[in-house]
Amino acid sequence: MNEPDRSRALVLLNMGGPATLDEVKPYLIRLFSDKDLLSILPGGFGQRLFARWMARLRAPASMEKYRRIGGSSPLLAWNERQARAVCQHLPGHFTPFVAMRYSAPSAADALLAIRQAGIQEAVVLPMYPQYSEATSGSSLKDFRRAAAALHPELQYTVVDPWYLAAGYLDALAATVREGLEAFPEEQRVQVPILFSAHSLPQKLVDQGDPYLNQTLRTVRGVVQRLGECSWHLGFQSRNGPVQWLGPSVREIMERLARQGHLALLIVPVSFVSDHLETLWDIDIAYRELARDLGIRHFVRSPALNDRPDFIAALARLVTAHLEWVSR
Repeated sequence: MNEPDRSRALVLLNMGGPATLDEVKPYLIRLFSDKDLLSILPGGFGQRLFARWMARLRAPASMEKYRRIGGSSPLLAWNERQARAVCQHLPGHFTPFVAMRYSAPSAADALLAIRQAGIQEAVVLPMYPQYSEATSGSSLKDFRRAAAALHPELQYTVVDPWYLAAGYLDALAATVREGLEAFPEEQRVQVPILFSAHSLPQKLVDQGDPYLNQTLRTVRGVVQRLGECSWHLGFQSRNGPVQWLGPSVREIMERLARQGHLALLIVPVSFVSDHLETLWDIDIAYRELARDLGIRHFVRSPALNDRPDFIAALARLVTAHLEWVSR
């Protein structure tokens, strides 16, 4: 992949989300069918039945949540904007594509489009900064299966996990500072900062999944840039009847309230784009919880989305990857 004049694809991988309320249940079925994310019995026995049962159980509440944030997930729109913007910063000619794990466009959709465009080379960028077998790993398995079946001639490389990329940490620290600006200047150093990450089945961490360690290193990298501050790491979005990584965001908020804190800044750390976990879980559910707990000043730092500093960081990440693979 060392000919900059050739057309190449930049493929962003993410988990996806329903585009309409009617797509919520099918999305949940695909989500709970993924044995890499949530395996109930050894060998995946009964996974399909479990997925349909969980989707039927969760669909009404999930539909209401999506209705409250506008009737759909904005994740695809953000990923498409990110992909286009990053391509504009890359050397040579890149065409942007997005492949979602549980919704359209799927990896198969993206690969068919790449093949139809006559593109033979690609860089794959998972939009999960921290690696987990349940997120990046599952998306990459899905992409590789589809590539082997639909576009076996495609030569592609995958960008490594970027949880410590300097530009990413700089951009994330900048969002924290923007969030802190909502508080009186003399109080900012005392405002607890609660970093919120997507939870993971505990057994994956026990089996050596690097997600927790990488998330902690991301948070510490951001805190190092912020200077003196009071910070905590909590986990959200637990789904299914298994033990999940903790402590939960709720548990930390309850503890802070008992300690008498009246202000809180919450920072999405494993989510780089706005979607249900920021727009509903944090902006609505946790805000209501904060009010009930007596936390009067609740602020969420902005998501990275298509911020210029974040786009520039991703472009530098891909450019460095291209330089490395061309050696």
